[in-house]
Amino acid sequence: MATSNRSTPNGSLREPSPEQPLSELISRTSSDLATLFRKEVELAKIEIRDDVRHTARAGSMFGAAGFAGYLAAVLASLAVVFALDLAMPLWAAFSSVAALFAFVCFILFRQARTRMSQFTLGPEQTIETVKEDIEWAKARSK
Repeated sequence: MATSNRSTPNGSLREPSPEQPLSELISRTSSDLATLFRKEVELAKIEIRDDVRHTARAGSMFGAAGFAGYLAAVLASLAVVFALDLAMPLWAAFSSVAALFAFVCFILFRQARTRMSQFTLGPEQTIETVKEDIEWAKARSK
């Protein structure tokens, strides 16, 4: 005769037997659901941690690139201003370079806003597996 506490080969869920009382089946089901929930939460934490780590690395690279770009822009703009000073008054040269930087700033801001609106941070894989788990539970209960 088969025993009621047998595990599957991988040590996970046990197959119900006809001799098991309903209370034991309910208890085991709630235990399995609690384990499943803990595993889904663990997966969500790992997924979010990886997303944050990836974003932090990219952010630090943006910061370094921004600082280097700032220094290059300051020096290049001074060179342009002094070159324009040969053809126009100094105030007009500074105004022209300032207008150019304002235009570049506007374009970069619009591109950054568009890219940020497309960014999603969340446990997408976990949400999908939870949906699959719900469908599996519904199918099994029928």
